[in-house]
Formats: sequence, C-alpha cells, structure tokens
Amino acid sequence: MKLSIIIPCYNEKSTIKKILLKVLSIKKIKNKQIILVDDFSNDGSVKDLDFELKKKIDKIIYHKKNLGKGAAIRSAIPYIKGDVVIIQDADLEYDPRDYVKMLNYYKDNNSLALYGSRVLRKKRYSLKSFISIYRIFFNHFLSECTNFFSGQKLTDAHTCYKMIDSKIIKKVCLKEDDFSFCPEITMKISKLNIKIHEIPISYKGRSYKQGKKINILDGIKAMYTIFKYS
Repeated sequence: MKLSIIIPCYNEKSTIKKILLKVLSIKKIKNKQIILVDDFSNDGSVKDLDFELKKKIDKIIYHKKNLGKGAAIRSAIPYIKGDVVIIQDADLEYDPRDYVKMLNYYKDNNSLALYGSRVLRKKRYSLKSFISIYRIFFNHFLSECTNFFSGQKLTDAHTCYKMIDSKIIKKVCLKEDDFSFCPEITMKISKLNIKIHEIPISYKGRSYKQGKKINILDGIKAMYTIFKYS
C-alpha cells in the first residue's frame, strides 16, 4: 500500500526541513510519496531547501499567491499516486512516526477514513499541547457540532492527521480554500455514509509567537462550513 503525504507550507522556514527529514526517516513505510505545496511563502521556506533534500520530494507545487491550506491540498490532489493519503502540516506539532500505527490500523480495519485524535483516551485536554483554554473549548465544541450534523462520533474532528482513501479524497470535490478544509472534508465523507475511525496520536501544540496561524475567525468559519455542508 502506497502512502501519499501532502504537506501544505506557508512561511515555515524554521521547521519545514525538520519535518521533511522526519517524514523521510520513516523506514517502516518504504512505499511513500511526498507532495509539498508552497502556498506563496515569502520567507524562502521551500525555495531555500537544500538541493539534495528537494530531490527526495516527489512533487513540489508553487502557488503564485497565498490561497490557504485547503487550496494547497486541492492543488496536490491531481498528483496523488498512493492508495491512501495523509495530510501533514509543515510545523512540528504532529509526529510523522504516528504514520506507522495509523497505516497499520487503516489496513487491519479496512478503513476508508482514519483520523489521528489528539485527545482520544486521554483523561483531559492538556494546556501544554493546546496552549490556551480557548483552543480547548473551541476544539471540543466544533467536534461536538460536527458529530451532531454528520452522525460521526469523533473526539477530534479538526485534527491535521486525516488518513483517507485516495479515491475518496478525489471524489468529494473539495472547494474551501482555508482551514475550513477540515470540516468540509469531514462533512462530505460523512455524506458518503463512511465511518471515520480514530486512534490516539501524539501532539505538541505551538504558540502564536512560534508561528501558530489558526485563529478565532477560523473557528467561526468552521461553524459556518459545518452548517453549509450538513
């Protein structure tokens, strides 16, 4: 089974090389494809990568203007060659070593969609991971709203780690350009009567000073997107 890894990147010069090396170091998944999308970074995130490292990336896409995470993922979809796809942020909040257990679960349970939950089987949200009580509240609230309108039973609907059958991600016809990609794809998968599985993953959130980009406006947009596609 081939795994396609889509990495949207916007101004992540301090972390992009580190995350690429982490992805490349996963020896237990030999059959993988890396698609890197530079969403018009102005800090040289992708352009300044070492030539040798660039050669190890299967496809690099450059946007001519900043469009958003959803648009970056959409740009990558036509180039997917894997049987299954996972989304990887260009920062260090998520650990690519979790791919192995996710892919094993995916295969063993005949899944079509598997999310890596940052809170599953944990006693409570951690401020060390989610940084603020507001992020904890909105993440939980949006997950509950998603469940109500989708019929799913997710603990972390807005996680980055979404592992999806490549035929499904090509079928759902994504339209949202920004972080609204997350609720959009969940709602559209749900409309296909596909159960979304979850397993716990590791997570270490960063602060806005460290480059965190999602904000309260994105939370409001997420609510609208849930209603829009419900």
